[in-house]
Amino acid sequence: MNVPELEPRVEHIYSLEIQSLDHDVIEMASRAEAMIGNAVDALVRADAELAEAVMLADDEVDQLDEDIEMRCLRMLSLGSPIGSDLRLVGATIKMITDIERVADLAVDIAACAKELEKEMVDGHLVDVRQISMLARKMFREAIEAYVQLDLSRVESVRSTEEMVDALNREFRRQLHDSMRNSPDTVVAASWTLMAVANVERIADHALNIAERVEMLIENELGRTL
Repeated sequence: MNVPELEPRVEHIYSLEIQSLDHDVIEMASRAEAMIGNAVDALVRADAELAEAVMLADDEVDQLDEDIEMRCLRMLSLGSPIGSDLRLVGATIKMITDIERVADLAVDIAACAKELEKEMVDGHLVDVRQISMLARKMFREAIEAYVQLDLSRVESVRSTEEMVDALNREFRRQLHDSMRNSPDTVVAASWTLMAVANVERIADHALNIAERVEMLIENELGRTL
């Protein structure tokens, strides 16, 4: 057996596998982001049917999470990747945990929408779409930072988080004022408050992903210096 000839072949196999992993991570993230949008639409419209569709979509994200994790573990156990491949596989395992949690939070928002539908009210007390658009932007850019290994997108995610935090504080203030001043809005305000908190947590997970990408890039830069 000519062992030296095997090394380029192994590297080629890893390259193909990592490209496939990237594709599946993007698919998983795309499904999770769509769930966020649909969950917020369900909340604003108090649409229980759309909320239920969000909950059903979570099963697909969970399956992708399991599939990607198993492939990563198989790569680690059978192929013994080194250097940048090892760091990338490790980062992927951590990232899909955040993506899966984002999908879970979309389900939590959808659950709030179903409660509003029961009360025959909607989620218009504050502009939930405004904060969710920012959180989705963060999430999308964090995934793009991972795919492109782009530090500028990491910085964009970090700066957008400050806007999300500011809106979260303002919306909490508005909803608390509504509950104090208009007792008939207490139920709607309470569920909307929970939904806004879940959107803010989505932004936190987007930042987690971006910061892991930042560490990955910095490790690669340090290795090449």
